Amino acid sequence: MDNKQKLKIGWFSFTCCEDSTILLTEMLNRHLDEWKKVIDFQHFKALKTNNSIEGLDVAFVEGAISSELQEADLKKIRENCKYLVTIGACACTGQPSSSRNAFMPEEINYKIAFYMCHFDYSKDVQKISDFVKVDDEVNGCPMNPDIFVKIVDKYLKLFNII
Repeated sequence: MDNKQKLKIGWFSFTCCEDSTILLTEMLNRHLDEWKKVIDFQHFKALKTNNSIEGLDVAFVEGAISSELQEADLKKIRENCKYLVTIGACACTGQPSSSRNAFMPEEINYKIAFYMCHFDYSKDVQKISDFVKVDDEVNGCPMNPDIFVKIVDKYLKLFNII
């Protein structure tokens, strides 16, 4: 079984509450036995310490982009995957993480201003498709698990793994 081709995926998280990451780990209670036969989780920081983004078939990206460093990381992920799927509302629409974009200058008090300048945040928070090509999306907060499973199956079939 180890010699059989597996779908090489990565799971990445940017600015969000990571509810879809939590949901995916819960989904593994039901799907782990079947998925470990056909999926190679090359990058999934919530589950493993040795991660790689090189040569991914599919990158699943959760969260919005709120800094230049995150933008650079996202572009590196896109360069290293064949397909990129946005996961959750923040990645797909920017909201609710981008709600701070609507703050008026007088609403940015000293506490918020501290974080903005000390953590190199960008002026605006943006959705993933503002920076890279997105091939599919699984919207929701958290993501819709049924749609996620359909997307995983889509790519397993596309790569002739199932």
